[in-house]
Amino acid sequence: MSKQVDLNNPIFIGNQLSILEALEQMDKIDRKLLIVLKGDQFHSVLSIGDIQRAIIKKIPLESPISSIIRSQITVCSESDTFEEIKKKMLEFRTECMPVINDEGRLTNLYFWNEVFDIHIKRKTVKLDLPVIIMAGGKGTRLKPLTNIFPKPLLPINEKTIIEDIMDRFVAVGCNDFHLSVNYKAETIKNYFNVLANPDYNVSYFEEDKPLGTAGSMYLIKDKINSTFFVSNCDILIDQDLEEIYNYHKENKNEITIVSAIKRYKIPYGTIQTKENGILDKLDEKPELVFQINTGMYILEPSVLKYIPENEFFHITHLIELIKEHSGNVGVFPIAENSWQDIGNWDDYGKILKKH
Repeated sequence: MSKQVDLNNPIFIGNQLSILEALEQMDKIDRKLLIVLKGDQFHSVLSIGDIQRAIIKKIPLESPISSIIRSQITVCSESDTFEEIKKKMLEFRTECMPVINDEGRLTNLYFWNEVFDIHIKRKTVKLDLPVIIMAGGKGTRLKPLTNIFPKPLLPINEKTIIEDIMDRFVAVGCNDFHLSVNYKAETIKNYFNVLANPDYNVSYFEEDKPLGTAGSMYLIKDKINSTFFVSNCDILIDQDLEEIYNYHKENKNEITIVSAIKRYKIPYGTIQTKENGILDKLDEKPELVFQINTGMYILEPSVLKYIPENEFFHITHLIELIKEHSGNVGVFPIAENSWQDIGNWDDYGKILKKH
């Protein structure tokens, strides 16, 4: 398993990179972990979790990563045998194990998926929470395809969009699915009847008319008695769902919104002025950073009492009501590339190419 470490690999970064630059690097190379060097010496490991905790704490994204990286990292010595390295990885369930020599330089790097058989999971999660999937929309942005198929049943590789979403919940022990249906509801029901996947316990609640992203949940308010997930049917989230759940519970949130960090580069120099048009600040092609709503949430069952009967009611209306009643509404950030919106032709085409 030994291999030569190539320090030119983009997984290696310097410790003075900003948090935003590190996040961009993760998105660029499609990884959730980077190895931090100080000069030519190993310094630390930076994970997406480190960045998420920094964002939640409102640490500016322009801050250097040296302000957020962990000082204690599990490493192995160059004198350790492969079996000893493997044993330590199993003990600490580490995603990667750096191997350091006496001078503090990195001589090897082992990743879990390289060391262990695919059937040996780094961790087993059993959240066992119900999941509501909003599958009743007409998918107008994907016409004419959705004239024939309901959007949840559009294909991705050898499965459908909704199966891909459901599989991500099944992976963390969530098997109880409630589908909000309306448009081509019978087609969706027939599909799952034929599919008969033992991993899915599927029930349906059907709108007589469009009720918005939260209004239809009134129909099952007496069936949900525990913390539950809500997901749109046209998004894919590549994120440890247990971490979102833990954040939700630790902060005693009534609703947690999953956000994505979205960056927009302005292709012009921008100007800020003071009174009488006096120049205050000039920025050359600045980058704006926002947190945007991905369409995934965790909710407590107590919030369902705020949903009116048979009225159009968006989940944003529910969030505002919770805030008005002094309830906690949390926001859990994920990387931009960890969220994929597939509700329009451009993004759906990108997903098909990626798969």
